[in-house]
Amino acid sequence: MTDHVHYDTIILGAGAAGMMCAAKAAANGGRVLVIDHAKSAGDKIRISGGGRCNFTNMYIEPENFISENPHFAKSALSRYTQWDFIEMVANYGIAYHEKTLGQLFCDGSAKEIIAMLRSEMDKVGVDLWLETSLDELRHEDEFHVQVTRDDRYHFLRATNFVVACGGYSIPKMGATGLGYEIADYFGLPQVATRPALVPLTFGGELLEELATMSGTALDARMSFENTSFDEAILFTHRGMSGPAVLQISSYWRRGEPVSANLMPHRNALDWLREKRSGAGAKAISTILADYFPKKLAHNIAKRANLTGNMSDQSDVSLKILADAITNWEVLPNGSEGYRTAEVTAGGVSTDNLDSKTMATKALPNLYFIGEVVDVTGWLGGYNFQWAWSSGWAAGTAIANAAPPKG
Repeated sequence: MTDHVHYDTIILGAGAAGMMCAAKAAANGGRVLVIDHAKSAGDKIRISGGGRCNFTNMYIEPENFISENPHFAKSALSRYTQWDFIEMVANYGIAYHEKTLGQLFCDGSAKEIIAMLRSEMDKVGVDLWLETSLDELRHEDEFHVQVTRDDRYHFLRATNFVVACGGYSIPKMGATGLGYEIADYFGLPQVATRPALVPLTFGGELLEELATMSGTALDARMSFENTSFDEAILFTHRGMSGPAVLQISSYWRRGEPVSANLMPHRNALDWLREKRSGAGAKAISTILADYFPKKLAHNIAKRANLTGNMSDQSDVSLKILADAITNWEVLPNGSEGYRTAEVTAGGVSTDNLDSKTMATKALPNLYFIGEVVDVTGWLGGYNFQWAWSSGWAAGTAIANAAPPKG
């Protein structure tokens, strides 16, 4: 048993935000401890991007993030930018490349990013306790923390406590709602959480209709209300996935339809008229198969309820067919949930956080960073950048608040 060992800062969560925060919080010689129940640090980093970690995006803007307060993320993102993180990656000699739409991936392994963060922590003497569970947390004059490590209780004290333990997404990797429980304990309001960047599912006749197309992929525009994304979609045996669907899932609300434009970069009606003029003797589904995968071509013709050859179709019929292509409304019955969701939307409300320091306004030595906060980025490295930026903001604030130690 270790009795009342004192740290300047204890950070709950050895993920992207927690490790970044730790490296910065100890910069002035502060004693910093990171605790995590996992067997290794940075597990989500390790599996991200197919094992190559989409660590940021070249086109980060505040409008790429969802929050009840769309302005909250601006401070951290502007003070620690994607270019700052890219510079650190380059300084460590980690080779990387742009895959698409500004998404940056390691040429080698995501483990290089984890090793870089571990090195940054080691430089400033951060302690890391893995396979450690948080048993109790309370605040009096300072934070009193009880943990279990190696089957032993440890009683710790800290001036600052940082919650960086993520959300509910991917529970098989150990994700829990602990961060939200801590927020509840300290009386912090929260925005209702939901799975985000997640495949959408369908039921009944619609699922039967889509099941025939399982495995079919194409570029499309997915829309919900006033938000649209142009990327690939993939039909699955449960519903729809692919980048465009994952993106729109963060905006979708249960009970509402999403819209698919299967020909987003051409005028569908003009294309159909051209086909009627040049290949009028061909059947509708045959013409559609010139552009779409065969199963999807049959589906479009069936939804338009049109038969015969192209030459048989009036302009009114072609408009119906064009609408089936460009304005296909589908009603999801849900999503695949936190099991496959890349992130958790919602979380600790930003109303009670300082956007510059990430500290709670009521208790300035308590910080929330990363996914646990009501800030959710787009697919493509945006959520990692929020982790880096919010972790940097909290860590820097902690370091600046304490005088350098000799």
